[in-house]
Amino acid sequence: MKFVGVDLHKHLIVLCVVVLVDGRPKVVKRARFQCNETEAVRAFFRDLGPFQVVVEATAAYEWFFLLIEDLADRLVLAHPKKLRVIAESTRKSDKIDAEVLGVFLALDMIPMAYRPTPRIRQHRVLVRHRCWLQRRITSLKCKVRNVLGHYNADIAGLFTRQGERYLAEVKLSESDRFVVRALGEQLELFQRQLAEADRQLRQFAKTAAQAEKEARAVLESIPQVGAVTIDVVLSELGDWRRFRSQKAVTSFAGLDPGFRKSAGKCLELHISKEGSRLLRWSLIQAAWRLVRCSPRWRQMFERLHGNTGSKKKAIVGVARHLLCTMFAMLQSSRRYELLGVPNGNQRTSQPQETAQTSAPAPQKGSAPSRLLVASAPDGCAVG
Repeated sequence: MKFVGVDLHKHLIVLCVVVLVDGRPKVVKRARFQCNETEAVRAFFRDLGPFQVVVEATAAYEWFFLLIEDLADRLVLAHPKKLRVIAESTRKSDKIDAEVLGVFLALDMIPMAYRPTPRIRQHRVLVRHRCWLQRRITSLKCKVRNVLGHYNADIAGLFTRQGERYLAEVKLSESDRFVVRALGEQLELFQRQLAEADRQLRQFAKTAAQAEKEARAVLESIPQVGAVTIDVVLSELGDWRRFRSQKAVTSFAGLDPGFRKSAGKCLELHISKEGSRLLRWSLIQAAWRLVRCSPRWRQMFERLHGNTGSKKKAIVGVARHLLCTMFAMLQSSRRYELLGVPNGNQRTSQPQETAQTSAPAPQKGSAPSRLLVASAPDGCAVG
């Protein structure tokens, strides 16, 4: 068996072939190709015989995997941050990087990264593009308000039909009127594209498998969690079954607080902020909505605020709790409901919440499950 380390760049591919001789890695072949030399790359791998390949998770690794997937015995995606030996080396080059990857693969020491399925990859493309469009729309609106602010003419409903008539009557200089008109045309364009992105996402959801449809239905039962938040959570988490615990999923989302402990002293640090920034943002926005509409979630927020003295830290704690609740619901395929109030997903009303937490009784001969108790907020159950 040959082990191939690949240092992949935008225009260049550097390869290093390693074999094990008496349990020790030995370099037997090296090669260098341009990325557009796809036939030469396939010919190189075809002549190797049985082989395994490792590539660091970069922005453009998928095309390379698809190119040689039918030839390789095994494809390994390396986690670039955990493979710090390359980044921190005093002697670093493309040749050395490929060799280190090949040697680590031969010794089975590669920290593996998650490779999403084609559907999850398509879902992420649509969701991230939609969020990008929304940010552009918000930016354009802020620019228009900034122009009107110079004339003390900004109003609350500026982007309603009445606000458009008001904007046309405001006396602006010739240059500012030109800028406002240009921003308005861009705003209309992005709003049309946003509506089209929403249609694409709705159509994408209709083609989902049964497991994904059930996951959407489960998450939709949470108050103040709509289609946008569900799309972000499902696309960014990918296959949520790969997480072994709530600790793992919060670590993936970057919502896990760090700490340094030495000589009996413990220093609490900020959250790690690893993983998807979009996922953290979406969870925090959903947490703010829950805090405003739900007495029990608001009670949790106020308790955390009192303990930490910071609203930002408190809302991050609520977002982390919300993610754990979502994960528990996905694991058990059970809907969210307020205790004593069925169909707790009705957003038009605020039912009275109780102060108890229920969880199914453990079966005889099995270890008691603390999952739902730990993940569901006080006064709410997953069931």
